[in-house]
Amino acid sequence: MLKNIGKYIFMIELGYKYIRIFKKTFFHPFISLKPAYQQLSIARQAYSNSVLEFLNIEVKVIGKIPQRDKILYAINHRSLLDMIVMENIFSKYHKNGTWIAKEELFTAIYGDFFKYSGCISVDIEHGKGLLKFFKQIKKTLAKVDDINIYIFPEGERNKQDTLLPFQNGASKIAIANNLDVIPVFINDRLEEIFKNAPYKDKKTVEVHIGEPIDAKNLENEYSNFMKNIKGNK
Repeated sequence: MLKNIGKYIFMIELGYKYIRIFKKTFFHPFISLKPAYQQLSIARQAYSNSVLEFLNIEVKVIGKIPQRDKILYAINHRSLLDMIVMENIFSKYHKNGTWIAKEELFTAIYGDFFKYSGCISVDIEHGKGLLKFFKQIKKTLAKVDDINIYIFPEGERNKQDTLLPFQNGASKIAIANNLDVIPVFINDRLEEIFKNAPYKDKKTVEVHIGEPIDAKNLENEYSNFMKNIKGNK
């Protein structure tokens, strides 16, 4: 019980510290979009690395993150650790990026973390909200030449072993902006791993990085990518 309380206290206190750091960049009157996203990405990665160090979790990458940028990373979603694990990987490759998140997350109790850390909200319920979202994505990609898009195509946390149906946002973003799509599969039950953390001995989780897949056939190609990984286990 105390173990669980301790990790939440650590993450919350650290989160508020980083919200203050994010705000310094977010509200800076003279910083342009590119260095702002770079600084916010570095801060998110630093937060994530500190959390994993506290939990005593390390990430093993199978495959390679491309050197080039302006890529959409399509990632399966099972746990609140997913973003943290991915930011740890992106920190090792010095990647700059933005997460796509549902608008409701920006108004939740931890909403300021998303709001000020360089994430982009999407209102999937209203046409005007979607139009504004796609315009913001296009503007960001035009002004920040080293940015990447990070998204969970299932749209919500999945507690099953099979994929949830993909929402069409990831495919539309990639096609509209001519982005390569890299599939990412987190091959561990991170919700269970988080529940049992922090660990006395180092706990390793596996993340598989695939080759580019067709944005027009994203769900099927991602599903095949995941099945190949599971079939080789």
